Amino acid sequence: MATARNQTYCIGLTGGIASGKTAVASAFESLGILVADADVAARDAVAAGSDGLAEVVAAFGVDVLDADGRLDRASMRKRVFGDDSARKRLEAIIHPRVRETLARQCAQASSPYAIAAIPLLAEVGARIAYPWLQRILVVDVPVDLQRERLTRRDGIDAALADRMIAAQATREQRLAIADDIVVNTGSLDDLQRHVAALDARYRKLAAFS
Repeated sequence: MATARNQTYCIGLTGGIASGKTAVASAFESLGILVADADVAARDAVAAGSDGLAEVVAAFGVDVLDADGRLDRASMRKRVFGDDSARKRLEAIIHPRVRETLARQCAQASSPYAIAAIPLLAEVGARIAYPWLQRILVVDVPVDLQRERLTRRDGIDAALADRMIAAQATREQRLAIADDIVVNTGSLDDLQRHVAALDARYRKLAAFS
């Protein structure tokens, strides 16, 4: 697998659903920092015509494809929902490709350091899965605020929001892997100030790494 170690100083960015990870990633990008996105890498891993999609079809059958030969994501979600064995088979296909893509993108970054945005970092083993991360930054919000933002953002009820939150690692599990924490309970200006301070710190750390 490609590795980013000793080439680029890399920060893992993670946080629970509706915590504000995207806003934090955008703030780093606005400061000229490369952000490698695990969600984009996961979609690319099973894009039409890819080896990853061929593996998914071999594992699950052609009925996971839509009429255009692309992965039918809704059908795939139903297939793995509540089926740990199926979910693990799918993850075994996608996750190694995501890790390789993120490592390559971070290693090739021209910015002083790079951010790897990995929503499920705690769930996949943190530094066990990503040993080339120098630090882990967690975007943290109280669960009540997470629920409020999720119901407003997605137009869902509190019960569904709670199930979505419960499907992820707990707040405590994410904080346990954190080297740095952004508490995102304030305004966007507050968040951008936090990111600017972290950016200054990361530039110094990267310069002496």
